[in-house]
Amino acid sequence: MSVSADIKAGYTLPPFVIETVSPDAMRDWSVFLADPNPIHLDVEVVKAKGLGNKRINQGPINVAYMMNMLMTAFPGCRIETMDSRFLDNVYEGDRVIASGEVTSVEGNRVTCDLKLDVDGRGTVNAGTATILI
Repeated sequence: MSVSADIKAGYTLPPFVIETVSPDAMRDWSVFLADPNPIHLDVEVVKAKGLGNKRINQGPINVAYMMNMLMTAFPGCRIETMDSRFLDNVYEGDRVIASGEVTSVEGNRVTCDLKLDVDGRGTVNAGTATILI
């Protein structure tokens, strides 16, 4: 597969939107990730820790939203490298948008800046990825 001529530095990737972060998904992911941290499962624990009044989404789910955006933008691609930094929490009920912009294309390698935004609060995760087309 080759990179389309339309894909060049500055190209904006189509957003990947999660309309509402589900506490049921957090419970399921707690099992998959072997992560029983109660901030993902129990609102009362979140309140007691002074972290708000909603369950907090697991970090790997937030990264997966950005990965899904890449895989949707470039079907069949392989993520070669990816890094990100957590800037804020994502809470149950949040609407999140993963987006990205191509920063370079070298052969079949596409490098992108990525971010995950929460409606009304801004960027909560940001990073870069290099994918192979």
